[in-house]
Amino acid sequence: MNMARTPSSISKAQGRAIWQGAQRLDREAPFGAGPEAALAAIRQLGYVQIDTINVIERCHHHILFTRIPEYRRSDLSRLQTEDKSIIEYWTHALSYVPTDDLKFFLPLMKRYREQPSAWFGSVTPAEISAMKKRLRAEGPLSIRDIGDDELVDKTHPWASRKPSKRVLQLMFYQGHVAIAAREGMVKTYELAERHFGWTSAPRPATERQVTAYLLDRALTSQGIVSLDSICHLNAPAKKAVHELIATRVKRRELVPVLVEGAEKVAHWARPETLEQKWDESQRVHILSPFDPLIIQRKRLKLFYGYDHLFEAYVPAEKRRYGYFALPVLVGDRIVAAIDLKTDRTLGKLLVQKWTWTAEFGAEEKAAIDGELERFERFQLGG
Repeated sequence: MNMARTPSSISKAQGRAIWQGAQRLDREAPFGAGPEAALAAIRQLGYVQIDTINVIERCHHHILFTRIPEYRRSDLSRLQTEDKSIIEYWTHALSYVPTDDLKFFLPLMKRYREQPSAWFGSVTPAEISAMKKRLRAEGPLSIRDIGDDELVDKTHPWASRKPSKRVLQLMFYQGHVAIAAREGMVKTYELAERHFGWTSAPRPATERQVTAYLLDRALTSQGIVSLDSICHLNAPAKKAVHELIATRVKRRELVPVLVEGAEKVAHWARPETLEQKWDESQRVHILSPFDPLIIQRKRLKLFYGYDHLFEAYVPAEKRRYGYFALPVLVGDRIVAAIDLKTDRTLGKLLVQKWTWTAEFGAEEKAAIDGELERFERFQLGG
């Protein structure tokens, strides 16, 4: 496919500045404070990943705290349960997304209804009907509220002995229920129409609209995009996204970008993105390994020359950085990976291992120590 336009050339340093600016890591309190700030952050990032590991604060809270200095966990709870302005659904992983974006996920929910995955193969339509009836009668339910299941053996370490859990999970993917509240990793399910107060369900987005959503979400949160970065763990979308990129290049809505030292990887950006001046601050961020800046490992390596290792599932003797190492961003360099653990009994944030990944000075070390103190207060706070 011909995308012949004169490409713009940028250095990797410029690429990092643009990406960090799009991620809002280049300024103090870019979203303000309170629930509205958390919602604005999720909209800017497109999604915030949810994960089960909690040796420190879970990653969805961590990602928001990184960008909202006054972030409180209750802000996210309010958005989900009271305001209903965010939902949980699958992006490349289970994530929080703005409720305004629900229409882009409805086609996927329909596919789950028409073709349930093998994981849910044992769930029957009768079980789904029975669970709907129960929710209508009893109101929102978590798996802890269901005490009358006949327990079964686990088929997977992450599975449950309660068959109802699999029924609720399938109903979630199919769009019959929404996650109305979350306490840790315990989810409370509610019928979608009752949770959102629908008289009729919203209209699903078309395939073209979903493709445009994927592209625009990446452009907003990344600044400069590649096909892989737009379609992270979503290879089936690449063909349609590539065709849309070609259309926008032709309309001059996007420009090709050559990144110094990575010219073989095609990148694109909006023209105004390349014209914008980005803050080259020396802010310090202790990042979650699931942070949007970190999660795409190939992109991270390309722009930062840093190859992050997630080693929670690696035998201890083979780990390089540690069980749950957190990359440390100083300015536009990742200079360290620190394996942390929160001991709530002792009231301390424990440094299990500290690995320097780049040259550093006394000022950088002092700045990281200061950020660790702030991070500790967040870990132990309410």
